[in-house]
Amino acid sequence: MQNRRNHFILVLLILAALAGVAAIGVPGSPVQKKLTKGLDLQGGLEVVLKAVPPKGHKLTGEELNRSVSIIRNRIDKLGVSEPIVTKQGSNQISIQLAGIHDPNRAVQIIGKTAQLQLFDLEADLTGPSIDAQGTPVASSRLYDLLSGLGKQARKGNPTAFYLFNQKKLVRAGPSDTRGALLKPHGGKLPKGWKILAVPEGTTVINCGVTQVVCPGVQEAPPTRTYYYLFRYKPNDKVHPVPEMTGADLKLSGTRQDFDPNSGEAIVLLSFTGKGGSKFHAITRDEAQRGQIRGTFQHFAIVLDNEIQSFPYIDYKQNPDGIDPINGAQITGIKSAGEAKDLALVLQTGALPVKFVIAERTDVSATLGKDSLKQAQRAAIVGLLVVALFLLLLYRFLGLVAVIGLAIYVAFLYAALLIFGVTLTLPGFAGMILTIGVAADANIVVFERIKEEVRAGKSVRAAISAGYAKGFRTILDANVVTCITALVLFAVATAGVKGFALMLLIGTVLSLVTAVAATRAMLGLLAGFRWFDNPSFMGAQGQQSAKWLQIDFMRRRYLWFAMSGAILVIGAVALGTRGLNFGIDFKGGTQVTFKTPQPVSLQVVRDEASAIGRSDAIIQGRGKSVGDKYSSFQMRMKSLGLLEQNRLSDDLQTKFRARSLGITTVSSSFGRQIARSAILAVIVSLLLIVLYITIRFDLKYALPVIVALIHDIAITVGVYALTAREVTTSTVAAVLTVLGYSIYDTIIIFDRIRENTPLMRRASFATIANVSLWETIRRSLATSFITLLPVTALLLFGGATLKDFAFALLIGIASGAYSSIFIAAPLLTIWKEREPEFHRRIGVEGFGKEGPEGPEDDGKPVRRGPRRPFGGPAVDTGTLALEEATEAAAAQPTPSLGDLSPQPAGSAQSKRERRRQRRSTRPHGRAR
Repeated sequence: MQNRRNHFILVLLILAALAGVAAIGVPGSPVQKKLTKGLDLQGGLEVVLKAVPPKGHKLTGEELNRSVSIIRNRIDKLGVSEPIVTKQGSNQISIQLAGIHDPNRAVQIIGKTAQLQLFDLEADLTGPSIDAQGTPVASSRLYDLLSGLGKQARKGNPTAFYLFNQKKLVRAGPSDTRGALLKPHGGKLPKGWKILAVPEGTTVINCGVTQVVCPGVQEAPPTRTYYYLFRYKPNDKVHPVPEMTGADLKLSGTRQDFDPNSGEAIVLLSFTGKGGSKFHAITRDEAQRGQIRGTFQHFAIVLDNEIQSFPYIDYKQNPDGIDPINGAQITGIKSAGEAKDLALVLQTGALPVKFVIAERTDVSATLGKDSLKQAQRAAIVGLLVVALFLLLLYRFLGLVAVIGLAIYVAFLYAALLIFGVTLTLPGFAGMILTIGVAADANIVVFERIKEEVRAGKSVRAAISAGYAKGFRTILDANVVTCITALVLFAVATAGVKGFALMLLIGTVLSLVTAVAATRAMLGLLAGFRWFDNPSFMGAQGQQSAKWLQIDFMRRRYLWFAMSGAILVIGAVALGTRGLNFGIDFKGGTQVTFKTPQPVSLQVVRDEASAIGRSDAIIQGRGKSVGDKYSSFQMRMKSLGLLEQNRLSDDLQTKFRARSLGITTVSSSFGRQIARSAILAVIVSLLLIVLYITIRFDLKYALPVIVALIHDIAITVGVYALTAREVTTSTVAAVLTVLGYSIYDTIIIFDRIRENTPLMRRASFATIANVSLWETIRRSLATSFITLLPVTALLLFGGATLKDFAFALLIGIASGAYSSIFIAAPLLTIWKEREPEFHRRIGVEGFGKEGPEGPEDDGKPVRRGPRRPFGGPAVDTGTLALEEATEAAAAQPTPSLGDLSPQPAGSAQSKRERRRQRRSTRPHGRAR
């Protein structure tokens, strides 16, 4: 009665929680919370910035925190709603801006280091960048500027190095060392390429197409980027160059304004006391030099090595220079918007170190909507097929499980709302996968309940025992899944973190709903007479499917040979074809888009060639009409900001492209992702070994690791055979397989551990066989029910979800195989080396007196031919299997829904084993 009261209270609490879920999810409710969707579901911009500190300087946590604060301030001034700015790893900052209308402008602002430098232009220009009359000379190509320096550039310690290709175009740099430039090329200089140095004490500064005018250039505005060589001695305490920096600015007084006379946009500068004195001294020198030469001298304002403006000093009007008691101003700015952006960067201060864009992803709003529809469709289909499977297999218990799944979905939705979790496309994949995980927990418990009913217990007692015995198995399997999810969350990039978080939340909630919600419902129903009927839950009758009761352990080397053959084929494919790594690992730019009407592949290739990317790989996706497609993917080497903007504009103008998505990843960021993936796999394996060793034994952990490595190797081999693209989603799927494929293995090992003390005189091979017979259908059912939502993901998900689902499909199928045919046989081999089990090799698992063997003389019966009373010799190994099968067949026949054979599970068998244990308690034992 007390138990029913507790179950009733628990049901009331669950109903109250569901009411709370309805309250926060219903539109118009005073406590309503809205679901936060990621950029890939609503469109926007994601940028990952990587810190590049100066040579010899180690980035500190304080500098990274300060950079996060500065970037967040810049974004706030842009007016972007709910930006997400977070640290990622030890040297990266991830920025997510949802629904932004001008992503290019945002990128230019948030990533600027804002290292403001003020040069005395004519005095600081050097080498070929200034002529004999003191007039600036612009170089249209950096190669020409540096190559003209000759031996001068190789003297002393060069400031920086640049890498040029055969066409004399910059391919890398500036870099502190030559080795850093050559590292992506295996340490060797490609044929026809060249490295040029920037001489010691100098630096390269450019003036680009974003400016109104450049020094020494007649065209205005400029149509290309120009380069200049400046003197550079920042550490000279007497005559430093540049003469001033952003540290001399007073940020509070720096702002955008308009010139009252001309009406043009300007930026007003306010200096500190020390900075004002410097500015006055420099402008006085320029005014005096202008009087001598008879020409105006200029003050170059340089932001992040790019000339923003170079106002002149009117020596006639200001013969003593400019006293900035009322500040100074930057003129010659192209527009009010540009002036506002420049002022914004200066107001928020300089970033402590330089940052480069490691990854950039642009997702159009239409692509986000398409992805959301595809993910929702996959989730609904996955939930429906799982529910249908449970109803067909478990009848009324299946209905209880479906109700439990509905509660699980409601609680998962509430968790997303309450904790403000951002739902991403990989997160959707994790949510769909956890539908199968939640159903698995119900299968484990329900099968235990059916076993207890067949053993003669009442339905109420069977429910109590089923949950008590099944909980340990569920806990072990879910803990391992959580371990891999935590590792994945710790080392993954932002997108995959969403998947790991959803997998973690879903796994914990599935444990709650399977153990608490369904337990409470069944506990209440168990008190009714109509429910106390074994046939009502499919637990009556005799166990069938004798075809599953084969001697798995005897055929162990056959299973090993089959796996070996598959692994060899995969290894050959990997060695000959390799893996098709995506831009996540190799770096580059990937563009996806759709067109209203089918377009020829050649036309798209021509468009890529127009921006100098004839090497781009263009692929049509989906259905084709001849060589025309409506969906495309372009992969190429990393595009610069201007190239990317031009390509995006051209695609929308010429093809009316929609669902446009652009991702750019640097090669160094790709290598970091690869290292993180390898680290995640290693750490996950070590933690799994530790947990299995604690919960079971080290000999149980070793087969698990071999089976997991087997699953990973098969998945990698299949990817090599099919040439499918390997992305970060693939890595996430492989790590998920690590956690999930162990589910079936734990079910089998848990039963082996349970049967070992019951079958005290049987060989370990017999114990393993019987345990497999008792759990094989349950293992197959858990794998199959997980494959149902994964298949829905593969059929109905978008491109990203399909790639993810394919890896899961291969991994889970391989995991189901390895649990039965690899892990259990390996455990048998290692356990049979223990003295206790080594003595039992060949012992009959089932003798004439019961499942633990003959008891006539207390001695174990060895394998080998025996002659029963004048009959022909009989192989005892075959006889043991036949007797085990006969014992299993003697049990009541179950219904179609039964998944757990119990060859020794009846009350009569238990009484027989107790009688045998009492009869084998001698004071001594013959050896």
